Amino acid sequence: MSVQEEAGAPAAAAKARGAAYDQSGRYDPSVLREVFEGSFTYLAGFARNTHRFASRTALSEPASGRSWTYAQLGEATARLAGGLYRLGVGANRLIMVELFNSPELAMLYPTAHRLRAVFSPTNFRLAAGEVAYIIDDAWPAVLVYDTERTPVIRQALALAAHEPAVLVAVGEGERVAGSLAFEELLAAEPITPEELAANSAGLPPVSVYDETTRLFTSGTTGMPKPVPLPSLVEVMSAHDVIMHFPLRPQDKTLNMSPLFHRGGLYAGGPNPVFYVGAQSVTLKQFDPDVVLDLVASEGLSYLIGAPANLFRLAEVQEERPRDLSSLNGIVTMGAPLDRAAALRFQTVLTPRIFNGYGTSETFWNTFLRPEDLPEGAGSTGRASTDDDVAVVTVYNDRLADPSDTVPQDGQTIGEFAVRTVKAGYSYLGNRAAEAAKIRDGWFYPGDLATWDEGEAVTIVGRKDDMIISGGENVHPVQVEAALQEHPGVADSIVVGVPDEEWGQLVTAYIVRKGDGLPEDDRAAAAALDAYAAEHPMLARYKRPRRYRFVAAEGVPYNATGKKVHYLQTEQAARDAEAGLLIEP
Repeated sequence: MSVQEEAGAPAAAAKARGAAYDQSGRYDPSVLREVFEGSFTYLAGFARNTHRFASRTALSEPASGRSWTYAQLGEATARLAGGLYRLGVGANRLIMVELFNSPELAMLYPTAHRLRAVFSPTNFRLAAGEVAYIIDDAWPAVLVYDTERTPVIRQALALAAHEPAVLVAVGEGERVAGSLAFEELLAAEPITPEELAANSAGLPPVSVYDETTRLFTSGTTGMPKPVPLPSLVEVMSAHDVIMHFPLRPQDKTLNMSPLFHRGGLYAGGPNPVFYVGAQSVTLKQFDPDVVLDLVASEGLSYLIGAPANLFRLAEVQEERPRDLSSLNGIVTMGAPLDRAAALRFQTVLTPRIFNGYGTSETFWNTFLRPEDLPEGAGSTGRASTDDDVAVVTVYNDRLADPSDTVPQDGQTIGEFAVRTVKAGYSYLGNRAAEAAKIRDGWFYPGDLATWDEGEAVTIVGRKDDMIISGGENVHPVQVEAALQEHPGVADSIVVGVPDEEWGQLVTAYIVRKGDGLPEDDRAAAAALDAYAAEHPMLARYKRPRRYRFVAAEGVPYNATGKKVHYLQTEQAARDAEAGLLIEP
């Protein structure tokens, strides 16, 4: 053997051994895929807690003194499922729920999962025509409503083309004709294994991709759109909250936001609470005194709500301090939290203030933690654990490629985009709406933002709320944040009114706070104009040129706590025509 052949022998032997031990193709993931797709469902997570945490309290309503352990909640959902199934409500049918925050709403959520049905909580503040619109869009098999809403529901049913087969009433008031009482369903015999088998007969096996909840967007720009969420999204949303709070089985949460929207049901609401084995405390209507009294008496560990809720909590806590030491945190969402507000809440309520930013479609996608404050106040934080975010170039005729990002300088404004496993990526076949929001697995909610070198995102407004004055872009959220730093301003909303010379005039509606402004409206407008002129974050073209002072209800919010600028823009046009706006 030559020297060259001798030197190459070890290499050849190694190559032969490598071929003999080639592992490619040996692993078969089919069993894992079967377990994941068929068993990693939200219902499976809830069902586990009915026995592993059987005696632990799952749900309570202090106002009525009612409470349920996990075993009792499991029994209640089985009875509700049995009652509904025998009325013809089963797999793939939609259960429309128009209820206030209540144990009944919370019970119906896992009940729908048991039936392989679709749970659809809707806005109890809608007018009859809007309710009818959703009925005709969703075709519910059953409509569950609170008797306080009976006149509206009766009118909506008269307007709608579709008629739900089953009506269920919650409460002691007058019912729509033909309605069952919720208690009748709750008294039914539990659904049997045979009924469950019959309910799934002829259907594909249960899958994590089955639609289990259908929300409706809160409608900042028009009529609500359906947002379908599959079971996998339910699980990933629960995991997200469990990681970010973090939420433990020992926790007690009270969500001050309506449970019909994403932040209500999913941010410390029934979704993560029932999945992790914690306790959900319900309160029918928000009352800041009651909420803080419950923190002290019940030992609540988390409160969740919109910034407007936190402002009210801070006010009553300053008036009558309570012991809030049981709180592990207060989570706010629905709108960015400005610096002044964040610092106030940390001082008055708890140092552990969180802010989640997101949408009905995607849940929250950035998260501001207590550790980010006070330096990060005003931003919405960094990407949530399982999400990718970007701030991309704004185009009027298309969505930017996700890689077409703006500089991470905290100044350049772009459009926010997110890729997340907490979205269903669908508007149920509305291709135009999907094309306007979804590209290459990324979702574009229509919010304008900046981001910095640490990828902290700051929301500056919506594409469709932008004011163009003298050819310059003015983002209302920036102006509102500056105005609300004034000690005499409790709240504000900034919009544009038509103007022949400037295109639009920046116009501010102000809710007063205490005696921080002169009583006379013209003097108050002049004081704010002087303040705005000196503010370091307000360029001259961003300063309001018109003012009007209004009561708190004069600033319109939707159910998720977001200001509805298009409604205020319409009001501002009417006010301008009537001569009600003040020029400082």
